[in-house]
Amino acid sequence: MPSSIRWGAWRSIFMLTPVLVGAPWFAYQQHYKLPKPLSALTNPDTQLPQISEERILGVAQHLSEGIGFRTVGTYEHALADAWMVDAAEEVKKRCEEIVLETGRKLKCEVWHQEGSGGHRFDMMGKRLYKTYVNLTNIIVRISDGTPEGMEHAVLVNSHLDSTLPSPGAADDALAVGIMLDCMRVLIETPKWSPKHAIIFLFNHAEESLQDGSHLFSTQHPIASTVRAVINLEAAGTTGREILFQATSEQMIEAYSHVPRPYGTIFANDIFSSGVIITDFRQFELYLNVTGLDMAVVGNSYLYHMRKDLVENIEPGVAQHMGENTLALLRHLSSNGSPLPALTEGYTRPTTVFFAHVGPTFFMYSFTTAKIMYSVLFLASVILVRWTFVDPAPALKTGHGFWREQIKGLMAVLVGMVGTIAVPNAVAIIMKFALKKSMSWFKSPFAPIGLYGPPALLGAMASQYLIGEVHEQSVFTAMLLIQAFFAIALQMVNIGSAAMFFLIALPFFVALLLNLVFVGSNKRISLWTYAIGQLLPALTGSLLMFGVVEVFVPLTGRMGADAPADNIVAIIVSSLGALAFPLTLPFAHRFGKRTLYKGVVFMSMVTTLSIAYYATLEPFDEMHQKRLFIIRSENITTHEHYLHIAAADGAPGFESLVEAITKEFGGAGVQSVPVVMDDYNSDWDSLYPFSAFLAPYKLPLTVDADYVSPWVNEKQFTVTSVIHNENSIPGTRNITVHVSHPGLIWTAIAFDAHVLKWSLDNNPPDEYARHHIKEGSFYGHDTYSFDMVVKLQPGASPDDKDILVNFIGMQENGIWPAKKAVKAQGGVAMQLFENIDTWLDEKTGGKVDALLFGSVAGVSHI
Repeated sequence: MPSSIRWGAWRSIFMLTPVLVGAPWFAYQQHYKLPKPLSALTNPDTQLPQISEERILGVAQHLSEGIGFRTVGTYEHALADAWMVDAAEEVKKRCEEIVLETGRKLKCEVWHQEGSGGHRFDMMGKRLYKTYVNLTNIIVRISDGTPEGMEHAVLVNSHLDSTLPSPGAADDALAVGIMLDCMRVLIETPKWSPKHAIIFLFNHAEESLQDGSHLFSTQHPIASTVRAVINLEAAGTTGREILFQATSEQMIEAYSHVPRPYGTIFANDIFSSGVIITDFRQFELYLNVTGLDMAVVGNSYLYHMRKDLVENIEPGVAQHMGENTLALLRHLSSNGSPLPALTEGYTRPTTVFFAHVGPTFFMYSFTTAKIMYSVLFLASVILVRWTFVDPAPALKTGHGFWREQIKGLMAVLVGMVGTIAVPNAVAIIMKFALKKSMSWFKSPFAPIGLYGPPALLGAMASQYLIGEVHEQSVFTAMLLIQAFFAIALQMVNIGSAAMFFLIALPFFVALLLNLVFVGSNKRISLWTYAIGQLLPALTGSLLMFGVVEVFVPLTGRMGADAPADNIVAIIVSSLGALAFPLTLPFAHRFGKRTLYKGVVFMSMVTTLSIAYYATLEPFDEMHQKRLFIIRSENITTHEHYLHIAAADGAPGFESLVEAITKEFGGAGVQSVPVVMDDYNSDWDSLYPFSAFLAPYKLPLTVDADYVSPWVNEKQFTVTSVIHNENSIPGTRNITVHVSHPGLIWTAIAFDAHVLKWSLDNNPPDEYARHHIKEGSFYGHDTYSFDMVVKLQPGASPDDKDILVNFIGMQENGIWPAKKAVKAQGGVAMQLFENIDTWLDEKTGGKVDALLFGSVAGVSHI
């Protein structure tokens, strides 16, 4: 790869192809590399028990397809509870047999916890209160049987329930199977005995806003022995399990012992902000413990969808997550475990960590990072000054070092702006001019094809507009900027600064070696570009693949009003700039005329890309549109409505609503858009996720002889008892009773100035809107709470001046979860069967609809 400038642009790019194409391709192979799935329970070579993917998937299939949709409060949820109790007892029985046979120090205990409670659950900027009645958890503790062995424990958690409309094979039956198989391997391993206890929690209500983990954390007698938590989750069905939250240095070090680590400080910084909330939050809040939050996140198109089935879980996923989990449990229960040291509390992570290629896992302290990054920045300044070559030596004063660095700095900064601005302009064109929003949705990599060319166009056009700048000045400016970002961000304790360090370091090495490559030529060698670009291309591609596979599907479902196209454009362009930072100095390598040709060429490529993506549809059978449909009956007004909403801004929703209205509405019926806010109680069963939705409603007619089962047979009521004794002047002391036979996931909403209540100790000290949601075990249909409210001006203590909106989901009115007992769902299920069939035919399977019947009304208390 000679350094001669006489090589043209295309030939130079061709020579750099092994780096420009090879590094991303290698990163792709590494990112999706999974272990071989195993079926045998025992390793044929060592005769020791091993993680069996076949057994894990068997558990997942039984829960998701044998039992089915395990929504909290349903009969199927109760079936899963009974099955899990039997499975836990089988583990205990086998454990006792092993102890009798071998005399090993091993003790297995089982608890079937049952309890009621409540908690505040803030989410998406909304304040919400949860209450639950007679929920259950299944807990297994494995220890050496001694008091000392049970004093410190690691908790590993998964949840048995699934959410609507998903059968929950990956989320979270996969993790249930992994925990069961880990127990099997541990107790069947000869001579293994835990120094510290392992608590396996199979909680029963994560999807109803983490009630099961709250129940364990606040009410179980062994909860106080937990020193650390491993939470197992899924928001997808493919790829490696990722460590996306680590809350202490001790647990990061523990994770370094897994055979196939996959996690970065970058992901930790993103997810610790609350982008995805799991049971992990309850353990942090109520047990004050550290831990690891791990999840399968690839192909998150199937997250909370009907196709979250075992057949869609990629081979090797269960093996990967299972073997990593087993290694963690072995380490944390061993003599070298950090658990005893965590009794005095834990250190919030000030550790940079990231997995790179293969099993390599790097970790170092923030202090070390600050020293490393500072040394690199200072060394970079020295190297840049030492290698400076005046581009105009014939001039009397030359251009000067600082003038050139400022010119290079301006070129880089303008290039960064251009790299992001042009893709955002394309996003605006696609959404508003061409009406083709989200045409990239069907593949996590599709946005790269749409926004990659305009990102490159923006980089090149910005360099053309800024004028001629010496190539080396831009190269050295890029080195100094990346090194500066690394130390600046690390100084404010942002661990993701490591990304900039990993870019600056190879730049530094390449610039140092450039002296060898160019000899007396004093130009930037192609070898310098190759060496400087290799690690950023590899690291940036690994980061890009991990981010887009999570955020492309999720961004496409974060609400009709969300600027999804612009968000994805920013993700692709900014991560692309990190992966290929030497684009900017390379743009100045061949002169302004060649750069102009490059701008013209990339303009053509961008135009063709826009034209092609404008022909694409966002959805297909495996990348579906989420549709939400409620058939509501208001028992106060006796009105019946069909409510339709979507969680994305893709074109075509309005026309789909019109088609549904024409097909299922009465003659002359029109659907109308409605405002989605805290006062739209039609969607309170899904609050606060309902804030993402763009809803329509249309009135439904019912037969003249229709008799509502919700008025006489199953009365849904919200009543109150006023306690005059010990009341404070200007207040009302009330007990509120809610009865909801045949209904689940009930919600009430009202406006009041609550001074105190039994839900928590800190109600807002103002007149405000309150939302209270319920999630109880099957067959439990009443709850109550006490509150003291401040009287409004002109009201008397006996006035029933609080209007309560109430709504609940029909336990037998959920499609397709209750398809087998559709006759029990009444008019709602009759309608849903027809709508679901019609949708499938109308859209070609491109829509996944959540359909449930609801009963609503108003009451005064």
